[in-house]
Amino acid sequence: MTTTVHVDLGARAYDVRIGAGLIARAGAEIAPLLRRPRVVVVSDATVAAAHLVPLQAGLAAEGIASEALLLPPGEATKCWRELEHVTEWLLSQKVERSDVVVALGGGVIGDLVGFAAAILRRGVRFVQIPTSLLAQVDSSVGGKTGINSPAGKNLVGAFHQPALVLADTGALQTLAPRDFLAGYGEVVKYGLLGDAEFFGWLEAHAGALRGRDPAALDHAVTRSVEMKAGIVMRDETEQGERALLNLGHTFCHALEAATGYSQRLLHGEGVAIGCALAFELSARLGLCAQEDPSRLRAHLREMGMKADLAEIDGALPDAAQLFELMGQDKKVVDGAIRFVLARRIGEAFVGASAPRERVLEVLRDSARG
Repeated sequence: MTTTVHVDLGARAYDVRIGAGLIARAGAEIAPLLRRPRVVVVSDATVAAAHLVPLQAGLAAEGIASEALLLPPGEATKCWRELEHVTEWLLSQKVERSDVVVALGGGVIGDLVGFAAAILRRGVRFVQIPTSLLAQVDSSVGGKTGINSPAGKNLVGAFHQPALVLADTGALQTLAPRDFLAGYGEVVKYGLLGDAEFFGWLEAHAGALRGRDPAALDHAVTRSVEMKAGIVMRDETEQGERALLNLGHTFCHALEAATGYSQRLLHGEGVAIGCALAFELSARLGLCAQEDPSRLRAHLREMGMKADLAEIDGALPDAAQLFELMGQDKKVVDGAIRFVLARRIGEAFVGASAPRERVLEVLRDSARG
């Protein structure tokens, strides 16, 4: 069964299709978008090994020709060098403004390829085919595209909505355990920021989710996409409510910079730790009960996930240095770090500042575990 979530943005509206088998059916899904029967595909070597052949077979079955570019896997690919590589390759393929570029992969590929599509000929359409849990529930929906800079995470980019998203939940069965769990950090975020009932459902179905039960995955992905789509429709370019989606990310982005955007810390792992830190900070500021961060940590650990700085392999900068890295976050306003904090599970809010010493205290305690 396939579920459709419509993202109603007027002339930029599109559908998110969710269900198993969509990669094999991609030709039929994409064909209505095409002026000529040809697409170009950008993926990474790891994803391509599992999904490029069935994707191209599905395209060919509908008479759609395709060429593919494969990039190195990993967060380090979201950089100026690879942006130039992708853009120049698209130009060499004579991609026209009426053509479609397909991003096949996780959040890194979706962000990078979407940004290349945004700047190519001042805007070319692209289709997201997210293959990771993180990308299916978060980064493929909403039009945020971009790359990392030495100065920080996602500081260079553009809003460029996809023409279609095909979230093949069957692809989640091919993920390595660590990659699957990293994506779960973004799923948990949706329950924490605005749907306490969904968070309770996640707690009740932890075993099924950990075991990648197809029905449980379909529900988790669909509910996450519904929540994100609703927020994006109300605040497309993050002028207010959409900043809720950054719950945990101010901490996360500093941790990713501190670990060099390496395999030491995957983005979704940083989100999970960041959410735990945001709830801990909220509790220490008297905004929510201490039971809330404790409940969150308990659920993350039941899922086999990291919840504290002490669980990150290798040495980290001290609390003061991490705080300085947080100062590069996009949510800094007039030099002050603005956090997404919470009054309870299911009720987050945007734009709160916090005393520096209280933030340092949370970081130090988390580093001790």
